Amino acid sequence: MRAIRKSLGVKPCVKQIDTLAAEFPANTNYLYMTYSGDHDDVSEGLYSPINDNDPVDDGMTPNSKAFKSRIRSSSISDKRHSELSEKKERGVVVLGCGAYCIGSSVEFDWCAVSAARQLRKDGFKSIIINYNPETVSTDYDESDRLYFEEMSLERVLDIYERESAAGVIVSVGGQIPNNLAGPLAATGAHIMGTAARDIERAEDRRQFSDMLDDLGLKQPAWSVLSSKDEAVEFSNNVGFPVLVRPSFVLSGAAMRVAEDEGQLRNFLDLASDVADDKPVVVTKFILGAKEIEFDGVASDGKILNYAIGEHLENAGVHSGDATVILPAQKLYVGTIRQIKKYAQSIARALRITGPFNIQFMATGNDVLVIECNLRASRTFPFVSKTFHANFISLATRAMCGLSVTPYNINLLDIDFVCVKAPMFSFTRLRGADPTLGVEMASTGEVACFGDDAQEAFLQALLATGFKLPRANASVLLSIASDPFRREFGESAVILTKLGFKLCGTPGTVKYFKENYQLDIKTVTKPVNADDDDSCPETGAPSALTEIKEGDVELVINISEGTTRKDEISSGYLIRRAAVDFGASLVTNLKCAVWLVKSLERGFDSFKAKSVQEFYHLDKY
Repeated sequence: MRAIRKSLGVKPCVKQIDTLAAEFPANTNYLYMTYSGDHDDVSEGLYSPINDNDPVDDGMTPNSKAFKSRIRSSSISDKRHSELSEKKERGVVVLGCGAYCIGSSVEFDWCAVSAARQLRKDGFKSIIINYNPETVSTDYDESDRLYFEEMSLERVLDIYERESAAGVIVSVGGQIPNNLAGPLAATGAHIMGTAARDIERAEDRRQFSDMLDDLGLKQPAWSVLSSKDEAVEFSNNVGFPVLVRPSFVLSGAAMRVAEDEGQLRNFLDLASDVADDKPVVVTKFILGAKEIEFDGVASDGKILNYAIGEHLENAGVHSGDATVILPAQKLYVGTIRQIKKYAQSIARALRITGPFNIQFMATGNDVLVIECNLRASRTFPFVSKTFHANFISLATRAMCGLSVTPYNINLLDIDFVCVKAPMFSFTRLRGADPTLGVEMASTGEVACFGDDAQEAFLQALLATGFKLPRANASVLLSIASDPFRREFGESAVILTKLGFKLCGTPGTVKYFKENYQLDIKTVTKPVNADDDDSCPETGAPSALTEIKEGDVELVINISEGTTRKDEISSGYLIRRAAVDFGASLVTNLKCAVWLVKSLERGFDSFKAKSVQEFYHLDKY
């Protein structure tokens, strides 16, 4: 259809948005395309569009352009300089992040802006396509050409061909532009950096898992299954829980942990709807594993710089919802070596040029690969700010074929820690269950520096709007199982020593009384949202009453299992009441333990420091 439209001369015009209400001539760099016009407001590119699918004529004759061009070039160096000059004049298209949503927010806009700024710094004409006016990338002075346009294949091709661009950068705007790599390359558009074919090999769960097997890299047991019955059989063989993983999705869309056959069948239906015709993989879900982030920049398969961050929460919480600690504080040396070895093998196999992110899980020194994204991840700004080195600038130079020098990053010279904490909008989402899982739920994040990990953790938590309980306030504990209660036992004792009044649901109270001899008040589990009555047998008040009357300022609710329940449960009612009535809520055991340790060390009365003090900029 596109070819027919072009053959008939039906092409959109480029118009400039009039920012001065027609009172004065407007030259503001706000452009859009329309079929309702007969002339362009800005000039076209000076060159013919680059089409990677065009055949290359290697047979040169004295009359051929290639022969004459080579004769005019006095050396290979001159030719390369000429090619680079033309590439700079053609410019590079940068695809932005699009509309803000769960999984795609300002982090990717920072990446797009960093890429555009580096292009201009290196003398390239920068062309941004984005349709979100909230972003910095849509500021008129951030690029040479700014198109307020949808990121569809049709429109991106129109702009690419009209501008005669040297290529398209798809790896800095998140999953939306990354998914366009294949279709763009199929039409002949030049993809800057990692080839579209290799991007597909990473995004397609089946191809990626096959590649890991060929490389001899460990991963959880997996299978691509053609029927639900096969999925059930596989899950019974490896043992529940299992993880259902669609391909080519952002923020873990439709990704679920299935505890039994019924959940597995339901989740497979959902994943099939989201993934469309892409593979859906079922893998063994490993409980109690530590999740690790590897963010890197590579050139022709060789890693230039990298950052290894650890999740505070165990595997099972989406990386966008996780609390990430950088540099990693509690990883074995052997684990780090294995991660670096695995990452280099993957970078070489996929011939990565540009930014990439690999997620690992570790149990002891045993490292398993979860997935790889051949694009900037949402932690790239976090990594760049922590190391005071812009990873996207380095990746942009690599993708443009320029010489690249890795940053000199020595972890031994970093005498601070940075922690990234998620922000949620549960107070604005009526009825939503404020708990975490493998599908992303956060709508933002903050990062804070500290002299050690716990100081940075508490500052980041406070920056999200988390309110610490006041002295002598009540803390409600509802912890689902004895292993979780055992792990939180020391923290419960510390809360008592700090002067907090503890109350808890019956099972939690019984455990802490019997094992730690704690003075803890019993509250009943609610049956429904209106269950405010006291227990007729014991006189214990309802947990909802304690929260609604404002006696409880902190709720620590650790639910059992690894997935959200569809049915209304007492845990959901407690969590929802905490959010609705302004009590602080912690739903992850690791975060709860760290919060208590931070309170014990007195970090609730920290003195804020500027980032310059951590960077030691006064020394330079």
